Amino acid sequence: MRSEIKGLAIILLASFGVSSLALWALGMVDFVPKFFALAMSDSINPCTFVIYTMLLIALSVREISKKRLYFIGSAFIAAVYISYYLLGVGLLYFAGYLPLWVAGVAAIVFGAYTIATGLMEKSRVGDKSKIRRKIFSSDATAIGAFTLGVIVSTTLLPCSAGSYLVYAIIISKAGKALAFLLLALYNLVFVLPLVVILLAMGSVTESKRFSQAMVRHSRELSVIAGLLLIAIGVWVLAGASL
Repeated sequence: MRSEIKGLAIILLASFGVSSLALWALGMVDFVPKFFALAMSDSINPCTFVIYTMLLIALSVREISKKRLYFIGSAFIAAVYISYYLLGVGLLYFAGYLPLWVAGVAAIVFGAYTIATGLMEKSRVGDKSKIRRKIFSSDATAIGAFTLGVIVSTTLLPCSAGSYLVYAIIISKAGKALAFLLLALYNLVFVLPLVVILLAMGSVTESKRFSQAMVRHSRELSVIAGLLLIAIGVWVLAGASL
């Protein structure tokens, strides 16, 4: 349990540190709490850990070296980042036509949905058996991991649609160049838990154990993510701006 708390603390501190520093450099210190709440409601989503756990299990079965694990894991994370960013660009153009209050309503609705599905332990990942087969049948290579990352990114969208859409609506009001930059920062925080699991845990076994522990605590994580979304929704409806 102590290692799980340590790992989660590293993720939170790394995420908050990176986002705070970047937003401070952009002169957007006031946006830090809202940004962090949205990005973390997405990145601590159990769906991410479910898929990543499958990948780690598949790699541990093949008994690859730590160096190769880092290389393959990095390719997977890079694919998730790039694919998710491109999906976000599409959302950004769509969100530009929506008024800001829609973000508030969407945040509250998706927050309630996240809490409800978490308490009922209902999976928000698509066809897990199909994803599992794809992961275990893929080659343990960087190219295979990158391809897999692109494929599974589409399965993460149903889990992350709430936070991502709300964020896209909010930043779409900031101007195109800044919006693309804020989207890049959001996705950096989104993949940080995967980076921490890959690099900070020390071994495939420990990484797998931590990721599985996060899946076991999916109810708690879902409630936290849902509450963060609801808080953002209230903030937006209260008339706050970027």
